[in-house]
Amino acid sequence: MDYNKQGFERIYKDNYRQMYRFAFSILEDAEEARDAISQVFTQMWNKKPTIANASVTGYLLAATRNQCLNILRQRRLRQQMELEVAMQKAQQENEEREELMEELQRVINDNLTEQDRRVLSLHYDEEMTYEETAKVLGISSSAVNKHITRSLGKIRSILKNAR
Repeated sequence: MDYNKQGFERIYKDNYRQMYRFAFSILEDAEEARDAISQVFTQMWNKKPTIANASVTGYLLAATRNQCLNILRQRRLRQQMELEVAMQKAQQENEEREELMEELQRVINDNLTEQDRRVLSLHYDEEMTYEETAKVLGISSSAVNKHITRSLGKIRSILKNAR
């Protein structure tokens, strides 16, 4: 095979469509298929392998397959890395959330009265309404509201000053 500009352009024009269809069937992505073909022709031009004219199409299709397999490997590695990063981020967020919850629990235990803690626990942990909480504790709904409002204000103030 002769590597002059006109001969190479002829090979490109004669084989591009078949190579594109083949690459697209493997990669299922038009841009990646075009990139694979571009890489094949770039490598062919740079390395100038000795190929019989009758074997050029077979060579190009084999090179296209190999380039597509490389792209699939890179895609898989990229996906694995993205998954690992996402898992690390989620783990870090969980750890931060746990630390915040521990800090919140310490603030509640150290700074609120027993009644305030019981009201918050029934309302937030047990998901009771103000009325249900009031009934369990034998106090009024407005008292529940006052306990919650005062407790949340105190918690906010303490956490704000701690930072």
